[in-house]
Amino acid sequence: MENQEIQNQEPKTFFQSTTAKMIMVGFLTLVLLIPLFFVQDLITERSQRKNEVTREVSNLWGSDIQFYGPILKIPYTSYDNYNVTDTKTGATTIQKKATTNYAYFFPNELTNSSKVMKNESLKRGIFNPIVFTANMNFKGNFTSPDFAKLNIAPENILWDKASIIVKTTNLKSIKSELKVEVNSQKLSFEPQNNDKTDYSLLSTSVFDYKSLATNDKINFNFNIVYNGSNSLKFIPIGKVTNVAIDSDWQSPSFEGTFASNDTTKSISAKGFHADWKVLDINRTFSQQYSNVLPDLDDYLFGVKLIETVDEYQQNERVSKYGFLVIGLTFLIFFLIQSISKINIHIFQYSMIGIALIMFYTLLISITEHSSFSLAYGISGIAVVALITLYSVSILKNKKFPMFIATSLSVLYAFIFVIIQMEDYALLAGSIGLFFILAAVMYFSRKIDWSK
Repeated sequence: MENQEIQNQEPKTFFQSTTAKMIMVGFLTLVLLIPLFFVQDLITERSQRKNEVTREVSNLWGSDIQFYGPILKIPYTSYDNYNVTDTKTGATTIQKKATTNYAYFFPNELTNSSKVMKNESLKRGIFNPIVFTANMNFKGNFTSPDFAKLNIAPENILWDKASIIVKTTNLKSIKSELKVEVNSQKLSFEPQNNDKTDYSLLSTSVFDYKSLATNDKINFNFNIVYNGSNSLKFIPIGKVTNVAIDSDWQSPSFEGTFASNDTTKSISAKGFHADWKVLDINRTFSQQYSNVLPDLDDYLFGVKLIETVDEYQQNERVSKYGFLVIGLTFLIFFLIQSISKINIHIFQYSMIGIALIMFYTLLISITEHSSFSLAYGISGIAVVALITLYSVSILKNKKFPMFIATSLSVLYAFIFVIIQMEDYALLAGSIGLFFILAAVMYFSRKIDWSK
């Protein structure tokens, strides 16, 4: 009997101690970060592939829309003096050379109404890039072209060769016939030679401004239908510019130099409405120019149609919590092992860790064929069920496996709630981690760590 008591009190080796087991479990946790990094690389690769498909579809369907116009263009004649010397007599005379230049005038009033409808029919494999069709109406007027401010003499103005021009991007994706109604006359827009900028140029045929104008004023009205993607923006060249956009897009980002009207702006699950009013005193360029139109891209404003968080961003955010999930799961098993005196082999820890990594590969693969929420639910249930059934064979009872199943379910639910938040994610995460730490401290308070 005494020999048996002495044998029972024989000290354990270091590798059988709690400290050694903690070190091995901690090392295994670090090793499992390697496949977790591979999963994150896989998410990045799939996200890049989606972006490539989106760019390909956008190039075919239509890219960003930027609109600069309409602009009244009126030619005028300027004269340059130069000296001509007669080689025989040596006499020098002054001659004039006539050159045709152009004056540009921005509208007095410019009003745009646009309806932007998304199109989800352009599916490429498992990817479904979202693009849109914009139905845009422009109306307004030009009044009293002020040539005096450009130092142009009235007798040099060629009123009978006036035209209206528009500069715009994404010319290839215009899907409507382009005709502008100018007072009582209809004129067709035609493309002109590219001026080596990002904008393409459309111009009407020439008309006589004096005969067409009523009280020195001409009204215009025209529609354009675009296929586009990503954004829709305008340059406020009207002395008074009004823009209104209605869309079925749920997540707009209003961008540019000028803010939309807060009192009329609305965003809901069905779409958004926004409008802008920009006066000439709100920007620092004039209403008339000669020879060359200015670059006014700094004054662009409008809307960017975005996905707030796509499925790959959500997968990436979930994977960043992988270390926390693996660490807390191993900690739960280690506490159960320490409390119940049940021996859990390092190989069994490895199987549990690999099952936790499988959650992320299941999540990204299922997400590509369904919604993120559904994929998260299926992946979470599958992994929790697998680990719970494996725990029954390890722990030889049902009490501890049920506790593990409950803990993992709460942990996955907690992470799902956090990644859905934007403004309160840090606050919710900090509070959750505080309660997790408190629970670990409570359950480990009676463990004798000296053994």
